[in-house]
Amino acid sequence: MAEEFCESYLVVDAKEASLYDIACILICSTSFLNTKSFYKDQSEDAKRSMEENMCRRFIIFASMLAQKVFIWADKPMAVIGSLIEIWLNLLSSNGGFFGLLINHIQGMVVRPEETPEKFMSIVGELDQRLNLDASIRKGEGRYNPSLSIMAAKLCYENEDFVKAAIQDQLKMEFIGFYKFWNDYQDQFTTYATMFQDALDPNLIVVAFRGTSPFNAKDWTTDVDISWYELKDLNNSKPIGRIHGGFMKALGLQKNKGWPKDLEPPPNATDEHPFAYYTIRDKLKEILEKNTNAKFILTGHSLGAALAILFVGVLGLHEETWLLKRLEGVYTFGQPRVGDVSFGRYMMKLIEDHDAKYFRYVYGNDIVPRLPYDDRSLFFKHFGPSLFFNSFYNGKIMNEEPNKNYFSIVWVIPKYINAFWEIIRGFILPYWKGKEYKESHTELLFRMVGLIIPGIAAHGPKDYVDVTRLGTELLPSITNNE
Repeated sequence: MAEEFCESYLVVDAKEASLYDIACILICSTSFLNTKSFYKDQSEDAKRSMEENMCRRFIIFASMLAQKVFIWADKPMAVIGSLIEIWLNLLSSNGGFFGLLINHIQGMVVRPEETPEKFMSIVGELDQRLNLDASIRKGEGRYNPSLSIMAAKLCYENEDFVKAAIQDQLKMEFIGFYKFWNDYQDQFTTYATMFQDALDPNLIVVAFRGTSPFNAKDWTTDVDISWYELKDLNNSKPIGRIHGGFMKALGLQKNKGWPKDLEPPPNATDEHPFAYYTIRDKLKEILEKNTNAKFILTGHSLGAALAILFVGVLGLHEETWLLKRLEGVYTFGQPRVGDVSFGRYMMKLIEDHDAKYFRYVYGNDIVPRLPYDDRSLFFKHFGPSLFFNSFYNGKIMNEEPNKNYFSIVWVIPKYINAFWEIIRGFILPYWKGKEYKESHTELLFRMVGLIIPGIAAHGPKDYVDVTRLGTELLPSITNNE
């Protein structure tokens, strides 16, 4: 198992646990739990008394219970999500409800499932824009972030759609669309796309897919608070504690951990490729042919976590040549991925290789404020937060406001802001231009904000608008470096 390569770790597996086992987390000793196949806790925290660890135990219990719910809900969520996507695509392909009704009467209904290059995901239906803002030119501070969020948003779509959008809408060179194996879930859970910028042939974009709303596997990865404390290749210098769910999605292996060189058998075959190794090798292949080329990494939500952790594993493997070719990492709505030690390691790694790291946070987005940052858990953000409010005014901060989201002080302001975002959705096209008109699906999604403001604020639509309408912060960061 991968934990054999770590001295300190917490690994929980909801698939192996019954409801009784999960309840035992609250009432049984750590030594007893460690005898169970679903629970492995080799950390300093495990040595504390049950009373001292009660808050931590409750968080582990909640994580396990949530994973179990998502495991049970896997097929129902997939069916519901598929039906919603088909309905939304029927509406958009036929000009709305009345257009669909007229086409049905005439026997001319357009069925989008028959044309995958036009079939959009739920995330895509929230914001159907596929083109870059023509007013943002190459070389401007807003160009790379604008290109990055569009790549991150496209990554939610199917391969045919992504390829067509990159070639026909972005007018760029499509390199590939990839799906990757998760050794712990025994299935494909991770997706990424890669393309070359037409305006700058020396720029390669790598985007990771985020959490799909009705994909229970993605949510299982998100709520899995397992962690590993990694050391360098010489097993002498600690790197820090890292979120286990994200590492598993990136390519952590059960029996090998993070070997620097991965032999094809028995795991990494053409049928079961791992994300980190496939993308690393593809980048080497491309960059070796063009000595002037660099690459950027990006992602939204879960994809943002994978983008920054990809850099961390490059550092672990001492891939100096590749790190020198990294232009920057642009993440949107990124959750916390590690502890303070890992943060220090990452910032030194980025600075030593003259790369850039831009972590965008919009408004009350709940995801950047998770996992919880308190004494019970160790997760901490690193690097400055490029925080934008609901007026798209930006500010560089060490930490976004209301860092753990659930503060009582922020309850009323969050709901007032959610109500304003609904109003803004109606007036924004008259204020900033018709390209900012929100779809009916997006406006309906805004209504969710009246229940849980942080969910509606997490959609990629606001992050696209932030890169186009928001205060331009990158030049001030660059000048301070």
